[in-house]
Amino acid sequence: MMTVTAAAAFFLVAAGQPAVEYLPAPAINNTPAPFSSAVRVGDTLYLAGAIGIGADGKLPEGIEAQSKQTMDNIGAVLKRAGLGFDDVYKCTAFLADMKDWPAFNGVYVTYFKPDRRPSRSALGVNGLALGALLEVECQAYAGKK
Repeated sequence: MMTVTAAAAFFLVAAGQPAVEYLPAPAINNTPAPFSSAVRVGDTLYLAGAIGIGADGKLPEGIEAQSKQTMDNIGAVLKRAGLGFDDVYKCTAFLADMKDWPAFNGVYVTYFKPDRRPSRSALGVNGLALGALLEVECQAYAGKK
């Protein structure tokens, strides 16, 4: 993976590529999000933590439904960046209740090929945005294929 130093950033800009590219986040309940959905720096796409909020601005009931919506939301951000789940190499899962870890895993693994599962950390946390049951953030390789 490439880490962008000041010199590398200069060459990216000189080559016509922005050193840092921002993918704006959609509004949340008609309020502009205070973050980007993802930021590309060199060959790495850093995705913001995603929760299972649907297009209607609501969280579905239950860990399985929120896990599916969360992963679908991640997939949508990857697609906007021209990437897919095969490009993801690291994820961090934040769970409001670690008892939900097996149910979350049951959904999570369906988004990755068995031989292309990213490295991952999972943490129990005390409170997530909008009362979500989980949040997942990822990093993906965004270099040349």
